[in-house]
Amino acid sequence: MEKARSQLITRKSKLILLACFSFVMFYVFTYMLNPYDIWWKQYFARNAMDILIEWALSLMSCSLIAVSSISIHEWLNQKLPWIETPLRRLAVETLLNVASVVLLIFSQLIVMYLLEDVSSELFGDNNENRWYWQWLTVSIFIALTISAIHTGDYLILNWKNAALEATEHKLKSAQHQQAATEAELQALKLQLDPHFVFNNLSVLSELILEDQQLGYDYAENFSKVYRYLLLNSRKDLITLEDEMKFLKAYIFLLEHRAGSGIHFEININADHLNLHLPPMTLQLLIENAMKHNKFLKSNPLKISVKSGQNSELIVSNSIIPLQKKEPSSSLGLQNIAQRYLLLSDREPVITANDYFFSVSIPLIKS
Repeated sequence: MEKARSQLITRKSKLILLACFSFVMFYVFTYMLNPYDIWWKQYFARNAMDILIEWALSLMSCSLIAVSSISIHEWLNQKLPWIETPLRRLAVETLLNVASVVLLIFSQLIVMYLLEDVSSELFGDNNENRWYWQWLTVSIFIALTISAIHTGDYLILNWKNAALEATEHKLKSAQHQQAATEAELQALKLQLDPHFVFNNLSVLSELILEDQQLGYDYAENFSKVYRYLLLNSRKDLITLEDEMKFLKAYIFLLEHRAGSGIHFEININADHLNLHLPPMTLQLLIENAMKHNKFLKSNPLKISVKSGQNSELIVSNSIIPLQKKEPSSSLGLQNIAQRYLLLSDREPVITANDYFFSVSIPLIKS
């Protein structure tokens, strides 16, 4: 509504400016065609009311020419765009402007004929004929000038829009590359993090001593996590089904490291498994939950991953704050938000209070 009102105001302002421009140009060009005409020498010797009436009629005529030129230009933008056939568009717009001016002047002459008894003078006197031809010539020139102004404005605007789109495309590509690089670095960091490797190897060595089968399963899931990171860290999107396979292996490692201090609840709609999301999104959210909360056997950290009603995943966790809380950089959440900004028209939604923290992740159709 506001946009339509703004466009209407802009159109009215443009019309007023063009009508005033046409009015001034009409007298300038008419004078330039025959500056020594006796009509100009006696111009201001006439009655003031006659001059005002003439100016009013001239302004009305110029306004009609401006309206006609604007309407032709806007109509042709819909029917015959410049981009498709520029030469044909130029010829058609020129012919329509000339025809509209001839029609407008002829209509005005008919009105003058009906209002005044000029039937014998309308085309009989040479001076009168010359004046009418000057009127027609100047009016056509004004119409074509307005058309040229519109065309120039239209082409410049299109050029600016094309330049802005190209700039935005380059910027998005750069942002996308940056986000992908950050995600890849995050994956590499996880791969090379000595604490992550040491902790998992320590758990693995203990499990092998206690239960060889469980140790074997742990090693299998450990390799699945690393294989996923190596194969998918460079991708833009991955299916939820593949992400959940990775998450299952990742959760297996976490549960055996944290014991009963962490509890996962997974509830995924099977219809959502073919939808997509950026790789490692769930891992980043779970890692974020574990980084900022305690997980104790007496009070386990609860992390839930479930399907929402609008093709989305909702990852939430209970709040069990650390006694010594480190300042959060929010890099993980920023990375996820930035990648969604480039890949989808939907964005993650964060909800938080004193009891839980939740992130709604849109699933993308691809």
